[in-house]
Amino acid sequence: MSLPPTHLHDIPTLSQAEADDVCRKHKRFISGLPNGLRGNLSWRNLSGLKLAGRDLTGADLTGALLYGANLKGTQLDSANLYGADLQNADLSKASLRRADLRGACLRNANLTHADLFEADLREGAMALGDRKLGLRMVEHVHRTEDDQGPNLTGANLARSKLSGLDAVRSDFTGAVLRGARLTRAQLKHCIMTGADMTGADLVQADLRGADLRDVILLGANTQAWDVDKADLRGALTNDPAVQVSGEVTLEVQVREHARWCTSNGAAGTPTVFDGVDLRNLKNLRGYNLTAVSARKAVFYGLDMEGIQLQGARLEGADLRGCNLRRADLRGARLTGALMAGADLRAARLEPLVLEGSRLLPTDLTSADLRRVNFSGADMRAAILNDVDLRQAVLTDANLKDAQMAFRETFGLKGAH
Repeated sequence: MSLPPTHLHDIPTLSQAEADDVCRKHKRFISGLPNGLRGNLSWRNLSGLKLAGRDLTGADLTGALLYGANLKGTQLDSANLYGADLQNADLSKASLRRADLRGACLRNANLTHADLFEADLREGAMALGDRKLGLRMVEHVHRTEDDQGPNLTGANLARSKLSGLDAVRSDFTGAVLRGARLTRAQLKHCIMTGADMTGADLVQADLRGADLRDVILLGANTQAWDVDKADLRGALTNDPAVQVSGEVTLEVQVREHARWCTSNGAAGTPTVFDGVDLRNLKNLRGYNLTAVSARKAVFYGLDMEGIQLQGARLEGADLRGCNLRRADLRGARLTGALMAGADLRAARLEPLVLEGSRLLPTDLTSADLRRVNFSGADMRAAILNDVDLRQAVLTDANLKDAQMAFRETFGLKGAH
C-alpha cells in the first residue's frame, strides 16, 4: 500500500493510460503470469476514469478518489476500498464479494444489481498528517447538493456488514439482505420495497419514513428498531395469520375447493382466497385449483410443484420463492404478481383453450419476475408487458408470439 499523503492536496492524479497499465499488470499478477504486479491504487485520484469490466480482485484502493468513475461490471472481490470516495461512481453489476468498504463514501453511487455478498460497509474513519494542522480526521467532501444515498436496487447484500451505515434516502428496491447486519444503520426514508431481509439484524436500525412495502422480515431481529411513519404494507413477518371461516380450517377449505374442481362441481365446496395468507399450508403439490380466485393472496415459499391453476385469478398474489415447477398456469391472471426467485421450470404459461376454440392468454403484466427460473417453460403468447425480468433464467423457454413491451430499465436485459 502507498503511504498516505501528508495533505489531501498531495494525492496524485492518474491518467487513463496509467490506470490501464496498473490493471494490466494486476491481471497478470492474479493469473500467475510473469511481470505481474498487484494493483496498488491506494491514495490515487482516479475520478472519472473508465475501469469498466476490469479484474481488480484483491487490489488495494484504500483512500482512492473514484468520483464519477466507470466501474460497471468490474471485479472487485476482496478488494480494499477502505475510505474510498465512490460518489457518483457507476458500480452497476460490479462484483464486490467480501470487499472492504468501511468508511467509503457511496453518495449517489450506482450499485444496481451489484454483488456485495459478505462485503463490509461498516463505519470507518481515517486520519492524515497535515503540515499545518497535524494529525486530523479525513472527511469526504460532498460533491453534490443532492442528499441521496447509493442506488442498491436488486443488489446482493446477503450476510453483508452494514452496522452503523449511513444510507439515508438510499434505494434498496428488491435487494437481497438475507442475514445482513444492520444494527444501528441509518436508513431513514429509504426505499426498500420488496427487499428480502430474512434473518437480518435490524436492532436499533433507524427506518423512519422508509418504504418497506412487501419486504420479507422472516426471522429478522427488529428489537428497538424505529419504523415511525414507515410504510409496512404487505410486509411478511414470522407468523402467518391463521385465517379460517367459522370452524373450517384453511387446510379443509383448500381440500374442499380442490374436490370441487376435480369433480366439476359435483362434490366439495368452492372458496374465494382473496387476500388470504396461505403460508401455513406448507405444501400444495399437485392440487387442482383451476379457476381459483386468490387475488393478493400470500403463497410465499410454498411447494406448489405440479399445481393446476388454469384460469386462476392471482392478481397481486405473493408467489416469491415458490416451487412452481411444472405448474399449469395456462390462462392465469398474474398481473402485478410478486414472483421474484420462484422456480417455474417446465411450467405451462401458454394460452388456455376455451369453448369455441377461444384462447385465454396468461397475463403477467407488471409482474415482478426477477430471478425467476423459466427454463423449459412454455410461454407462448404470454402477456409480458412491463414485467421485470432482470436476472431471470429463460434457457429453452418458448416465447413465441409473447407480448413484450418493456420499460427502459426492464425487459430481457440481464436475463440469460
